Amino acid sequence: METIDYQEFEKRLQAMKAELESSIDHIKDEMELISSEDEIDDMEDMASLESDSMHHSALLMQQQHELSEVIHALSKIKNETYGICEKNGEMISLERLRAEPQARYCVEHAKETKK
Repeated sequence: METIDYQEFEKRLQAMKAELESSIDHIKDEMELISSEDEIDDMEDMASLESDSMHHSALLMQQQHELSEVIHALSKIKNETYGICEKNGEMISLERLRAEPQARYCVEHAKETKK
């Protein structure tokens, strides 16, 4: 089994964190613009703004969740528990970590948590 290059994954996770933080800031800015729209002329405009607001809210929640997972993975690197499945304590495969650096579980247990 290959060994984990913790520095490689920390760099990737830090880059993901910065990108997510930037994206979250951008979404929040857009939401502020939407909420500051004070000239709504008709029902179509109002419905469109409401739809945009709902879309941005869902996207913001998803991005915030991803950010919390990345932060959790970074804390695991710091605590020297990165790459260990939180269900069974076994090593998560490098393939999985390369595909999803913030993975908490091995493939088998990840499937169970999604049910």
